[in-house]
Amino acid sequence: MVPTRSREIHLVNRPEGPPKPSDFAVVETSLDEPGRNEVQVRNLWLSVDPYMRGLMGTTRTYIDPYHLGEVMTGGAIGTVEVSHHPKLSEGDLVLSNHGWRDRFVANGNGVHPIDPNLAPPQAYLGVMGMPGFTAWLGIHEIARLEAGETIFVSGGAGAVGSVACQLARRLGARVVASAGSADKVRWLEDKAGVEAFDYKKTKHLYRQLVKICRDGFHVYFDNVGGDHLEAALMNMRNHGRVVMCGMIGQYNAEHPPAGPSSLIVTITKRLTMRGFIAFDHAELEPRFQAEMAGLIASKQIRWTETVVDGLENAPAALIGLFSGANIGKMLVRL
Repeated sequence: MVPTRSREIHLVNRPEGPPKPSDFAVVETSLDEPGRNEVQVRNLWLSVDPYMRGLMGTTRTYIDPYHLGEVMTGGAIGTVEVSHHPKLSEGDLVLSNHGWRDRFVANGNGVHPIDPNLAPPQAYLGVMGMPGFTAWLGIHEIARLEAGETIFVSGGAGAVGSVACQLARRLGARVVASAGSADKVRWLEDKAGVEAFDYKKTKHLYRQLVKICRDGFHVYFDNVGGDHLEAALMNMRNHGRVVMCGMIGQYNAEHPPAGPSSLIVTITKRLTMRGFIAFDHAELEPRFQAEMAGLIASKQIRWTETVVDGLENAPAALIGLFSGANIGKMLVRL
């Protein structure tokens, strides 16, 4: 008999500063019987992503914020338990945005089959999914990185940064990455094959960047913001490009932080700064997935995951993102 109950993670308080365990609740709910073109899915893997912190406030970013007392949606990989959809069968592995719950019933048009022969299922939440696509877009479409150039990637051991570093190296660029621990630096050097340093052991970030690359960077791939952005701007080459991907260093700020005091160099160095969101480029996703599947099959790209077990531990996994608890993609396994 197919279960008709599910547990969900609800947002019950809007955090001020870093999220706390008391901002979340585990709630048991009943599932409706799937109707025409609907499926019931049991989730296997849940995605934990920095953007989720922005949805916990009241201000709309590029998508609507979470509602209090309702499930926190996010990326998920699951298996179809019941299907009334002509293109989905029981047992299919699927990708959806119906995460942070054990099970769900939804219109099958929002549930997408995945091919586990191309990559492990959970990789569709990481290197083969939104983080990998974001890195691919940032390197190839936004930065237009070329062989022989030098790029600095902040947060280089994260889900996006670790892929961006390797894609840049494959293009023939010199890659420098920052990370927040010795283990992360070691992974970047040994597995990703790039230069890396521990920014937490660096007293003066700008001086460290000058020491590493005195001639400056052609491209800065920003995942952190704050002091990283300020230091990188000061060490850009003329006509450099700044890829504005994320600012995890300030997502928990209670008040908007001051902008970089070095911003004048965007004029004197004639810099280009461009922000981007992956879903604005959905037409390129098939090309990305074909290329990434080939890189995975030929073992030309490496990735790692930080796995937390149990739906009830999803909030702790999200909180851990902001203290650097993850190397690579943060996942919850159900």
